[in-house]
Amino acid sequence: MNVDELYLESEADIKNNEYTEAFKKCETILYEMPDHAPAHNSMGWIFKTQFDDYARAEKHFLMAIKMAPLYPHPYFHYATLLSDLERWDDLDLHLSFCVEIATLDKCWIYSKRAAMYELLQNYAHAIKNYKQAILFSLSDDKIKTYKEDIERCLLKEEMVKQSHKNTLKPKVVKSK
Repeated sequence: MNVDELYLESEADIKNNEYTEAFKKCETILYEMPDHAPAHNSMGWIFKTQFDDYARAEKHFLMAIKMAPLYPHPYFHYATLLSDLERWDDLDLHLSFCVEIATLDKCWIYSKRAAMYELLQNYAHAIKNYKQAILFSLSDDKIKTYKEDIERCLLKEEMVKQSHKNTLKPKVVKSK
């Protein structure tokens, strides 16, 4: 069996929740072909989702990116890992790099950056990036979702403003 067939089998194993088999097959692939980007990506995904081993997952995602810079999947998984770990500066840098990769979905990049800013409560930047995601989207459903995301950010922004108004109000002390 060749490496590509073994890789496809490992992907089928992942889809069937047979992670042990997928893991073994990816290990075999990487032993035979250490620069096999899809196998590194799959190993990263297994380490992240099945073991919560973010360090080893990161190593494999970065190796996949290094070995095949146009292969899109590790960029997505690595961005999720950075977000899960709340490594916002690293995520921002990674997404800035992603914009330059021809094979990556720009709509996804801007929506991921928008979500990051929303979590950081920087609603103006979140809205700006959701608008960019709309400009790169060819899906009416995604556009509808991003419009809803913008509305949510506007609501949150208004709540923050109201909260600040309430905390800044001088207290009136009644004299006796």
